[in-house]
Amino acid sequence: MDYDVIVIGSGPGGYVGAIRCAQLGMKTAIIEKYDTLGGTCLNVGCIPSKALLDSSEHYHNAAHTFKDHGINLKDLSPDIKQMITRKADVVNQNVEGIKFLMKKNKIDVFHGMGSFVDKNTVKITPDKGDEKKITAKKIIIATGSKPATLPFIKLDKKRVITSTEALEMKEIPKSMIVMGGGYIGMELGSVFARLGTEITVVEYMDRITPNMDSSMSKELTKSLKKLGFDFQLKTKVTSVEPKGKGVVVKAENSKGEEVEFKADYCLVSIGRRAYTDSLGLENIGIEVDKQGKIEVNDHLQTKVDNIYAIGDVVRGAMLAHKAEEEGAFVGEVISGQKPHINYRLIPGVIYTWPEVASVGYTEEELKEKGVKYKSGSFPFKALGRARASGDLDGLVKILADKETDEILGAHIIGARAADMIAEAVVAMEYRASAEDISRMSHAHPTYTEAFKEACLAATANRAIHM
Repeated sequence: MDYDVIVIGSGPGGYVGAIRCAQLGMKTAIIEKYDTLGGTCLNVGCIPSKALLDSSEHYHNAAHTFKDHGINLKDLSPDIKQMITRKADVVNQNVEGIKFLMKKNKIDVFHGMGSFVDKNTVKITPDKGDEKKITAKKIIIATGSKPATLPFIKLDKKRVITSTEALEMKEIPKSMIVMGGGYIGMELGSVFARLGTEITVVEYMDRITPNMDSSMSKELTKSLKKLGFDFQLKTKVTSVEPKGKGVVVKAENSKGEEVEFKADYCLVSIGRRAYTDSLGLENIGIEVDKQGKIEVNDHLQTKVDNIYAIGDVVRGAMLAHKAEEEGAFVGEVISGQKPHINYRLIPGVIYTWPEVASVGYTEEELKEKGVKYKSGSFPFKALGRARASGDLDGLVKILADKETDEILGAHIIGARAADMIAEAVVAMEYRASAEDISRMSHAHPTYTEAFKEACLAATANRAIHM
């Protein structure tokens, strides 16, 4: 064989898997369809969206909160072209970083579409140049996902767009319809709402971010309404049509009435679909489900014993950090180690402001399972650090076992929630109780004091500052 391991796809799962395999002494190759490494996350997902979120938040604060801090500005205006330029620079630096890591770990990089010839052979078809074939003992599929759509929606990528096009906007729209109330729509909707765009969210369910604890959905809805978001919940989209320099979206509301929305753009953000097209899976007898996902066992091994699959192409949440964990996991499995992943303790984060982060069980899930639990919460407005910064929206909610006090779920909406959730993950990995956290000293003043106070509230309602 040419290699011990071939990885198809260079997103967070693929490049981490390749690095871990190389660290463990395996001769490794990685195949990437596009000219740059990093997959959706680094190129058109996590990293560029956070760059724009930060830029738009700076502008929003300058326009709305700087005066409170004694900072006076004149002739303030957003420059979307510079924001996009800065975003591109951030992406390039990260992509170059992955390129360096491949070189450092002596991983051979091939650019082109990778597809299976047989279970040990992968054909690489570049955009230009000749095809070539390479072989390996083990192969890891890490091809990620792409934006999902519906059969009746034609994505013209001009007025009816996905997150990919939204990250390259050359103007600040006057209005935008966001189809779908998940994390992608809420994040990108926030970017443009902060810059002055009127955002209308059309969501089929009765609340946004329906997979999160309902208290988080409620608080996020309140915060986004302050930005000017208009929410049309329990509304089913029936057609999306570009019309001149705009778009018309028709839908059916909860009463069964037809309603119509007009805007400059429609952002279709109804989720993502596994990208397993053109892999030649039929040549090795691997099937995919309706979402394009590949079935794997607990070792992330497909029905073909030397082929593994990770990240968005397999079951579970479509999260970059979940893919990273699986990439390292598979590398260690292949090397003979016995790693583990606790999928329940992979956190989910929405990078709006305030941020939202959750790990473990939601209150709805505990009720459905019949688990006896207790709940404690603490609002950011009672927190000294939040008062000092002016970030008063949000709360921390802790769910603990009623008998043992073990923390079963942690849900945070507020400033720096994305960073704070790591404390909950550590606590829950070691099966800490709410009492354990409440006995630990937290620096004052910090946002994480809210986590301690919520744990105190969960243990016999002992919160100090409320």
